[in-house]
Amino acid sequence: MENIASTKYTLKYLSQAKDEVKERLCDRSNKATTKTLAKENSKPQEFKLHTEQRAYKRAMFNYSVATKLYIMELQKKQIEKIQKIIEEEEIRMLRKEMIPRAQLMPFFDRPFFPQRSSRPLTIPREPSFHMLNSKC
Repeated sequence: MENIASTKYTLKYLSQAKDEVKERLCDRSNKATTKTLAKENSKPQEFKLHTEQRAYKRAMFNYSVATKLYIMELQKKQIEKIQKIIEEEEIRMLRKEMIPRAQLMPFFDRPFFPQRSSRPLTIPREPSFHMLNSKC
C-alpha cells in the first residue's frame, strides 16, 4: 500500500510540475506577443550624426592653418624685401667710398724744414761670427 501511495504522490507531483511548465510557456508566449505589439507601436528615435559638425570644424581648422601660413609667408617676404633694401644701401655706400680720389696738393707757401732729432746716434758694433762652445 505504501508503494501505491507513493506512486500516486509522485504522479500528482509530476502533473503539477507539467501544469506549471505549461503556464510558464503560456506566459512567455503572451509576453512575447505583447512585446511585439509594443515594438510595432513604438516610433524610431531620431539620431544625429556628428559628421557634418566634424566636417565644419575641420574646414574651420584648415582655413585657420591656411591663413596662418599665408600670413607667415607675407611676413617672410616683407623681411626679405627689407633685407634686400638694406644690402643695396650698404653696397651703394661701399661703392661711394671706393671711388678713387686725387690727393690734395701740398701747400708750397709754407716750406718744410726738418728738425734735428733729439735721440742720440747709434753706436755701431761689429758682428761676432765665431761660435762659442758649438757642437758641430
